[in-house]
Amino acid sequence: MASDNAFMKFLDEKIKAYEGVMVPVKASQAERLLTKKVDINKLHPNPDDEFCMPSIGPNYGIINSYVQKFSRYNSMPVDAFNDPLMVEKVHPDGYMILNGHHRWAAALRLGFKTVPVKIVNLTQQTDIEKMLAASKHDKRVSLDLDETIFCGPNDTPEKPLPFPNNKIYKMRIRRGIPALMHYFSSNGYDLWVYSADYYSLDYIRAFFKMYSVKVDGVITGTGRKEKRYYTAKKKTDKLIACKYNETIHIDRDLIVKTYKDLALFEEFKVDPDSPSWAKDVVRCIKEADKNAEKSVRDK
Repeated sequence: MASDNAFMKFLDEKIKAYEGVMVPVKASQAERLLTKKVDINKLHPNPDDEFCMPSIGPNYGIINSYVQKFSRYNSMPVDAFNDPLMVEKVHPDGYMILNGHHRWAAALRLGFKTVPVKIVNLTQQTDIEKMLAASKHDKRVSLDLDETIFCGPNDTPEKPLPFPNNKIYKMRIRRGIPALMHYFSSNGYDLWVYSADYYSLDYIRAFFKMYSVKVDGVITGTGRKEKRYYTAKKKTDKLIACKYNETIHIDRDLIVKTYKDLALFEEFKVDPDSPSWAKDVVRCIKEADKNAEKSVRDK
């Protein structure tokens, strides 16, 4: 690991050793509950990540900055547990790195034996197929966890969860979100939530259960850039498009309603900072429903 060329050779050997045999497996709740230290030799680079692509490759400036940051320690510093490497458990053994390749490379250069990791179960193609098969509705609403559901710096949050759940689920959601989601569920919509972050599928489901909300679809890690992810995403998008006659996508300031068999859509603007934001969304949806009913009557 003394030179960049030596590291690239090591990286290539690591990737080839698991080529065609490394597949994700579900980690148990106990495995996913806490950040923990794992043997650095059990970590495998993601072959489809930009870090491993010859045309892009590692940024050695970033690696060196981490080397300097960690060099005063004999292992990863305690504060690294607040920002662990995000990994996915894989067959035949160990963990594939989802986020943190440069920190992993720095730890290798410094000879660290262990690194802190957070294990997640990302949504897989088979999970989405099961979600769709279990659904009895032909309408869905989709919301972005990071941009629409979770609180921004100026948002008013829902009442915090009681201890100890507030320590397990540290995210705060915007006021009115649970009531909004209940409205859609009671009116025949499937609830789908998305996140670019690396949340576990079961973790997000359990989080919403704390608010008595059942989410029907969960897709996490949408920020991934792997070729395999984009191939799976095309299939997923097609399955979802075939399943639902109506889809409502809710952003902080815009609602878009589309119809599967009609080349039309409706848009509604909403004030993202309004204290009655959730009620405003419901008002827009009711207006869209009235427009649809009127369109059918006029035909």
